[in-house]
Amino acid sequence: MVNSTVVKTLYVNPATGNDKNPGDSKFSPFKTISRALKVSTKSTIIQLAPGNYNSLTGEVFPLLIPDGVLVVGNEGTKGRGIVIEGSGAYQSQSFGWQNITLLLLGEATVMGVTVANLSAKGTGVWIESTAPSLVNNTFAKCGREALFVTGSAKPAILDNVFVKNAVSGLVMAGNSKGEVLRNIFQKNVIGIAISDSAAPMLVKNKLIENRTAIALSRQAQPVLRQNLIANNTQGGVLVNGNANPNFGNKQDNGENIFRDNGQFDLNNATSQKLVLVGNQLNPAQVKGSVEFIALISDLAGHWAADFVEALASKNLINSLSDGTFAPDKPMTRADYAALVAAAFNPVPRRPAPDFIDVPKDFWAYNAIQIAAMGGFVGGKSDRTFGPHQNVQRLQVIVSLVNGLKLPPADKDALLCYSDRNTILDYARTAVATATQQKIVVNYPNPKQIEPSRFATRAEVAAMVYQALVAIKKYSPIKSPYIVSNESS
Repeated sequence: MVNSTVVKTLYVNPATGNDKNPGDSKFSPFKTISRALKVSTKSTIIQLAPGNYNSLTGEVFPLLIPDGVLVVGNEGTKGRGIVIEGSGAYQSQSFGWQNITLLLLGEATVMGVTVANLSAKGTGVWIESTAPSLVNNTFAKCGREALFVTGSAKPAILDNVFVKNAVSGLVMAGNSKGEVLRNIFQKNVIGIAISDSAAPMLVKNKLIENRTAIALSRQAQPVLRQNLIANNTQGGVLVNGNANPNFGNKQDNGENIFRDNGQFDLNNATSQKLVLVGNQLNPAQVKGSVEFIALISDLAGHWAADFVEALASKNLINSLSDGTFAPDKPMTRADYAALVAAAFNPVPRRPAPDFIDVPKDFWAYNAIQIAAMGGFVGGKSDRTFGPHQNVQRLQVIVSLVNGLKLPPADKDALLCYSDRNTILDYARTAVATATQQKIVVNYPNPKQIEPSRFATRAEVAAMVYQALVAIKKYSPIKSPYIVSNESS
């Protein structure tokens, strides 16, 4: 005889339901979730109709979702129009009395609802030493945090939206672990706060437009992979106490992207060094002791490997999404602007440009603005920038000389080039200056400058590195492809 679990579905509709109904069909639904919970057993599905579930409709808070019970609204809309709003007293084993909306027990599941707790110190969902699942929900406007996880909890928090919560979207404390995957944290004071010895996996989340994206304290040890941390008004990740986040290792790159955060991308306020492997962030936006390690898979034996890896180690240049650098492919104007903005962090010398083909949501918008105001790049007469166009070698050389305002050199420096007659008149002084400063890198023939050829990503990396050497920021790298006019 094969044992099987009988799945029972109960229906709830706050507008048309009645708690005296059997609740076994959408034509005779209960009015309240509270009533459905009283008669639910393990493996019960509680199907919610659109509407507001609050004290005015008869709900008694907090709602305790038992082990194995599944509360379902509309996953496709992440619970839009299916709102559970309320607050009730609950005594936590770890934190005493709390005002909460939902308590998830055992392996309970909540999917496709909106949860709100407008109380001044209200929490939307409380999870303590259990292993529930929260999938495709919206948590909004909670008076304190939307979701509090503590004890030895191991929840699965997947594909939810945490927006406009007064203190935090998600708090993880105690010895909690679990998986936080593909969620959006937006316009919270703190997107995610992790404390005590909590060690969750944070993977592929978007933390945008919060005050601080992630705040770590005490002995927190989260693992962060492939998260987007962008446009947070104060900063990206704040590390306090003895927290030790895992931002990647040689076997498993971090691949977190930090972009356009206010005061910092990463602020390590601890006494220990943090090691970041394979992440994208601006070193100028990093505070505290941090070591960057970039792992790029297609540079072995390449003539420019030392230049690229040196820039990558300072997080000035990044691999592509597949972990490669594609050194022999042409570099686009957008990629070039991003590189010089990160490498030189130029002070503004010109008004902000208004390129009609660079919208504000373009990934390199801010970098192009910085590079243009700093004098490294410019647009065309029709107010376009051409971000996807490839940059020429001559353009790179002139850009570096003009952007750094290097003193002009005598044109005799051009005698080392066998094809010097192909250098356009307007650029000859700039090329001579770059040559004298040992900025020009020619591969495979150092005597051929090939000014009109598109510059490869490797060539641009090498010349930007050499420009950093010229202004005495970096130490020289030996290469036979660095042009020297000393023997001319």
